[in-house]
Amino acid sequence: MNTLLLSVLLLVSAPVWAQVAGDEDANMFNQAKARDQKAIDEAVNGWNAEAMKTHDSRIQWWRDAKFGMFIHWGVYSLPGGEYKGKKVSGYAEHLMRKEKITRADYLELASQFNPVKFNAEEWVKAAQQAGMKYFIVTAKHHDGFAMYDSKVSDFDIIDKTPFKRDPMAELAAACRKHGMKFGFYYSHAFDWEHPDAPGNDWEYKNPGGDLLLHGGANWFDASPHLLPKAVKYVNEKAIPQIHELITKYQPDILWFDTPHKLPLSENLRILKFIRETAPNVVVNGRLARSGSYMFGDYKNTADRPAEFYPVEGDWEAIPTTNESYGYSKFDLSHKPASFFIQLLAKSASRGGNLLMNIGPKGDGAFDEKDKEILKRIGDWTKKNGASVYQVKASPLPLQSWGVTTQKDNKLYLHVFNWPAGGKVVVGGLKGKITKAYLLTDAGKKGLAVSKVNASDVAVQGPVKAPDASNTVIVLETSGEIEADPVRLLASKSQNDLLAFDALLNGKGFGFGDGKTNRYYVQGWKSKEQSVIWKFRLNEPATYKLVLKYAGSPDAEGSYQVRVGDFRMQEQIPANQKNGELITKELGTVKLDKGTHELKINPLEIKKAELMKLLEVELIPVTTRK
Repeated sequence: MNTLLLSVLLLVSAPVWAQVAGDEDANMFNQAKARDQKAIDEAVNGWNAEAMKTHDSRIQWWRDAKFGMFIHWGVYSLPGGEYKGKKVSGYAEHLMRKEKITRADYLELASQFNPVKFNAEEWVKAAQQAGMKYFIVTAKHHDGFAMYDSKVSDFDIIDKTPFKRDPMAELAAACRKHGMKFGFYYSHAFDWEHPDAPGNDWEYKNPGGDLLLHGGANWFDASPHLLPKAVKYVNEKAIPQIHELITKYQPDILWFDTPHKLPLSENLRILKFIRETAPNVVVNGRLARSGSYMFGDYKNTADRPAEFYPVEGDWEAIPTTNESYGYSKFDLSHKPASFFIQLLAKSASRGGNLLMNIGPKGDGAFDEKDKEILKRIGDWTKKNGASVYQVKASPLPLQSWGVTTQKDNKLYLHVFNWPAGGKVVVGGLKGKITKAYLLTDAGKKGLAVSKVNASDVAVQGPVKAPDASNTVIVLETSGEIEADPVRLLASKSQNDLLAFDALLNGKGFGFGDGKTNRYYVQGWKSKEQSVIWKFRLNEPATYKLVLKYAGSPDAEGSYQVRVGDFRMQEQIPANQKNGELITKELGTVKLDKGTHELKINPLEIKKAELMKLLEVELIPVTTRK
């Protein structure tokens, strides 16, 4: 199935609530109504069509950059996930909503916010030394508190805190000084302090919050009498503050979120203002989008991903070092630097960007764990940056040992899983290799290359991986890089066939958001739908097959797995726990040399869907003679 169609199906396959359980909504887009059609037509046929004529020149720096710093920092950073002696779980930046804090009480917190350790130079240098090329910081998050000197509202850092400095001005100056592209996150649709904005249902009884007041997610249809209030907020605060940010700081990029809190027509009105005021500013895809349209310069995929679902065009993912975007003193779930080094290579290999977030403390200092992660990433990018900046996805198929990127006639092999003996077999690479070497080898001491067959080559590297997280081998080629699109599997090491990378036959499939244990294919509702992986083997191999899926109370049925002469039927039982990782050993399969197809198809679907499939593992079985 066409991946663009799948992306659209992903957007329209799940319901949208005003606020789902947890801190983020399943989807962030508008269900466009007739009310919005005039605004859509005006954009598609007029001002947006004109703005997209300069899209490529506007976004080129962003395409080249690949790696950026995301900062969530505000009044909420001071309590750091604690309020009145109580631990507050989840996203720390959602403190005001989660604890139903009034505007007056939030100002009490603001009166204590005095980040004396804030140093813009140190922040920007830390990002730059990590290898990041652009820097985005929260000028106003959902709490409505401006972290700059705003003349539109006195709910800001100058008027309501003892700090009396403008950190946005200092960061903008530091970025300009050090050649870093700079921009702002601005919460345009969610504003918990403003009496007319969506979100605050505890003090103002406004729509768009957890209580699902006034019709819930579609409040602007169920309660159209409230629309003038939202328009008033956009006119009096959102647009004027965006104008301030553009004129005072000349940002290169503006980043928005939660567009579904406002009707699409309002989001389009904001975007039109930006295009008229600052036509060269890059705008992310979460300002104005519906199930059919995305009006920004690039697409935003899911938050906190571990894997990436297929996306066409320009896109960006936003991981964070632990599980909260704002600083939380309780969240110690920081991932190792190797996770982000590999995630950066994975995103670049699929044509995307990585905007990596950290949440500084309320005193303005970076958490020590974040500093260590940034340092270790920087150690890698200093030596290997050429393999991720200004690159594109290569034409090679997926590899068992890692991923590949390309720039001109150079292929970069990002080897995460170093093979025994150091022999890296590159599947699907045709054509002539003129040179092979480790990217970290300044002298470009050559590595031996040999042809395995017409479609594959072998590169002999060191016996031990020079970099355990990601060793990069450079292959220089003559002429166009030709590729065999069929994936080559390793016969003596594990192969993971992710559902994200499968061929999806039939209509209705959608994707999970890619978080840990949520990189699944969903919407498997018909016997006409099947999941297929095609692959090659260069020698006979025996594997143990292990299937993984995420539990769902809406899933039940039976399915068949076929590959070679292997046939297996299995049940998906009822009463599964939602999100539980379920592992099923399917048996052992012997496969001959050649091309194979592993197919999973439903036999019976008893509930809403068959299952949320994550992957199939092929684990080599060693047989003794």
